[in-house]
Amino acid sequence: MPSYAELLDPVTTVLLTVECQQGVVGPGSALPELAEEARESGALGNVARLVAAAHETGVQVIHAIAERRPDGRGANHNARLFRAAARLPVQQLPGTEAVRVAAPIEVAEEDLVVRRLHGLSPIQGTDVDALLRNLGCRTLVITGVSANVAVPNAVFDAVNRGYTAVVPTDAIAGVPSDYTPAMIRNTLALVATVATTDEVLGSFRRPPRVTRA
Repeated sequence: MPSYAELLDPVTTVLLTVECQQGVVGPGSALPELAEEARESGALGNVARLVAAAHETGVQVIHAIAERRPDGRGANHNARLFRAAARLPVQQLPGTEAVRVAAPIEVAEEDLVVRRLHGLSPIQGTDVDALLRNLGCRTLVITGVSANVAVPNAVFDAVNRGYTAVVPTDAIAGVPSDYTPAMIRNTLALVATVATTDEVLGSFRRPPRVTRA
């Protein structure tokens, strides 16, 4: 198996944050239990650490944001999750505070922000796959929420499209708190490379390799 350093070459690695937005993990979240877990577990802080390191080392960052039009046009209605989301007191409306990337994550000018109005995945049916291919991505580091739905969707979609998925286990969160490690152990570890935030950071911060002419 390749080492973390080989997998996480800054030239071919992209860091994806999934639904790390105010209306999901911020203080005014539509999903307060998930927001509390993301913060108290340290997952959101670890996402911020990874993003900061990516900015320092030239790893491309993509922020995947979930939105919903006020009229619901184009949104899915074919699952309980979507119908419940439509009734939540906080809606992820375009242009509102709810769909801004949440603190302490910092968004740099070179970051890409991809917004979707439908579905469960930040990759399927969005611009993410095309962007990854144009960026020369081979390894996708997947962070954010939730370990219940969007994160596994992202991992499966990445693997199905030929990318190597890396999941920092302490930079994702779901509910209840004991669900995330079970999902990682029994599902994500079968298809992705699992690591800790510190292990990924250690690879990001390695000095660039010198290429001899």
